Amino acid sequence: MAKNDQSMDKAHQHLTTDQGLKINDNDNSLKAGIRGGTLMDDFHFREKMTHFDHERIPERVVHARGAAAHGVFKIYDDSLKQYTKARFLTDPSLETKTFTRFSTVVGSRGSADTVRDVRGFATKFYTVEGNYDLVGNNMAPFFIQDAIKFPDLVHAIKPEPHHEIPQASAAHDNFWDFVSLTPETLNMIMWVLSDKAFPRSFATMEGFGVHTFRLINEQGVSHFCKFHWKPLAGVHSITFEEASKIAGKDPDFNRRDLWDMIEKGNFPEFELALQIISENEEFDFDFDILDATKVWPEELIPLKRVGKLTMNRNPDNYFLETEQVAFHPGNLVPGIDFSNDPLLQGRLFSYLDTQLTRLGGPNFAQIPINQPHVPVVNNQQDGFMRQNNMKGRINYSPNSLGGGCPFAAGANEGAFVHHAERVEGFKIKQRSESFNDHYSQAQLFYNSMSAVEQQHMVEGFHFELGKVEHMHVRKRMVDHLAKINSALAEKVAKGIGVDAPAGTELYTISEAAKGRKRAETSPALRTIERKENVSTIKGKKVAILLEDGFDGAAVSALKTAIEKEGALCEVVSKNQGKRKSASGDDVKTDKNHMTTASVLYDAVFIPGGKESVEKMMKMGDVLYFIREMYKHCKPIGAVGEATKLVEACQLPELMVFDQPAVDKGVVTSLNGSKADEVVKLFKKALIQARFWEREKVKDMIPA
Repeated sequence: MAKNDQSMDKAHQHLTTDQGLKINDNDNSLKAGIRGGTLMDDFHFREKMTHFDHERIPERVVHARGAAAHGVFKIYDDSLKQYTKARFLTDPSLETKTFTRFSTVVGSRGSADTVRDVRGFATKFYTVEGNYDLVGNNMAPFFIQDAIKFPDLVHAIKPEPHHEIPQASAAHDNFWDFVSLTPETLNMIMWVLSDKAFPRSFATMEGFGVHTFRLINEQGVSHFCKFHWKPLAGVHSITFEEASKIAGKDPDFNRRDLWDMIEKGNFPEFELALQIISENEEFDFDFDILDATKVWPEELIPLKRVGKLTMNRNPDNYFLETEQVAFHPGNLVPGIDFSNDPLLQGRLFSYLDTQLTRLGGPNFAQIPINQPHVPVVNNQQDGFMRQNNMKGRINYSPNSLGGGCPFAAGANEGAFVHHAERVEGFKIKQRSESFNDHYSQAQLFYNSMSAVEQQHMVEGFHFELGKVEHMHVRKRMVDHLAKINSALAEKVAKGIGVDAPAGTELYTISEAAKGRKRAETSPALRTIERKENVSTIKGKKVAILLEDGFDGAAVSALKTAIEKEGALCEVVSKNQGKRKSASGDDVKTDKNHMTTASVLYDAVFIPGGKESVEKMMKMGDVLYFIREMYKHCKPIGAVGEATKLVEACQLPELMVFDQPAVDKGVVTSLNGSKADEVVKLFKKALIQARFWEREKVKDMIPA
């Protein structure tokens, strides 16, 4: 008998299960009909997913690096009663406690917060009917359509196994080889190459449930829905350059921001929004609603904002709560059910299976952070880490010795009842033809972006594909991009040293889809130039540059104006300690030039004061700080003599005014007595956040 050498060369070998059985399809799970649910019969899927789920101990395989917060959720009114019987979504008198965990996906627990990556956004609702978990991301689509491909996706994007490089990065050959051979990933790739991959904070990023779910009302009527989280602070991102620098200066940037906001009482707030369609509308659109690589354009299916989540308390212990919390999309309450989305179907197995290894056995629900806030009554006993057993001799059902208890509840007693969906079809490993469009929503996303965002995406492709060593992989990706947008393909090709494909036709939708509802563009997909009425500065962070002899009145005016609205000011000087104003008052320095950088702030404010400004004019770190702020399109405020410091930075296309005025987000006044007026304009600039018209001159800014 031949020796079973696990290191054998895989070339020219058939794919088999761990039992040696040859496999004929490694891309599709076994379903009940071509658009039906995934079947437990699929032993290959379960073997593959079980192996993947247990590859890492004890760190999560994905979403390892996280931060979390306790909170409360309240629905605004009972308007969702027509769609669902879930009490936490229909009873405005209820306040539901929550625990939300944010995370990066690819990196280990020790990686940086600001890498280019998807962010997890998972919320556990401790409802009066049991725990409900909304487990999503900050990006609406996903990479793949069928969960059986998830191990391949993660293996491809994780550090390459022969040398464990690179950490927390998709910029390597394995990932782009996989992507270029798996065109269903293209819509998600456009999202990952956009500014959405670099959220400014967890409080300013959107959340999406990704999958299509069902809402079930009291009459048993089903509607399809998608869940969204909308940040009340607005949607804001950082640039790739900022992200790279922040990773060195403060790798805990997003985690620290969340913690500090809550400690200071500036609680992050999100509105829960739903997209809802009837079952009769299932086939009305030019995409399949069960395809997780697709979004539902808001212009076709508007959002209904229904309630608010407020994160108001930090965890008491990171390990006990943030690390041990166990989310599972299969944790439902009456009124919410699944669709046949094959990616969701696979997650229903995988999440539960993963906890068995990561948390030591089947009793992870008894860890306090995972316990529901309602009684748990069943016959489960024993097992690793068991804490609470039911009293008495009865651990089986049915029984008479225990009076038949515990006994099943009826639907009218609050029991969960699966939606009675009609299912028929052959058991088959095949994907629906309606899942075959891999380009139209990638086009939709790119065409919906602002010019600035499109340029950022081109630069993202230059970096990511520029790290790929195999030229045929670069070329294959450009060939895909040419089907999405020819100008995009040409710009990317030029930057990575390959020829743009000639004569490639843009992808056009099928004849069957042409008569269906379709969005040509969707401005709601943007991060920049969003049509939102956001007027808050809560959570914004302003650096105040000063030295001894500064204008204390200007500093006081700024702090008074913005700190009461939840913004944070930090004084930055050459040395830490206390700095003395021109009038003799002291102010504490929060950071010195070595411990901070402009990329850690949303804006900079420079008070006047002749002595202070003269000192800073001789400090290269100060000049660099201001120039970098300008390069990254952030607000700059300067009062009195500080306007000369701004002039000394030689910023292109910039004027300095002798009256309070704003030019491309730079607010100045030579007259120090008008600091209050400058502060008012500066506050407006802080609300706007970025002045992207500066992007066209960023290469002209002196280093």
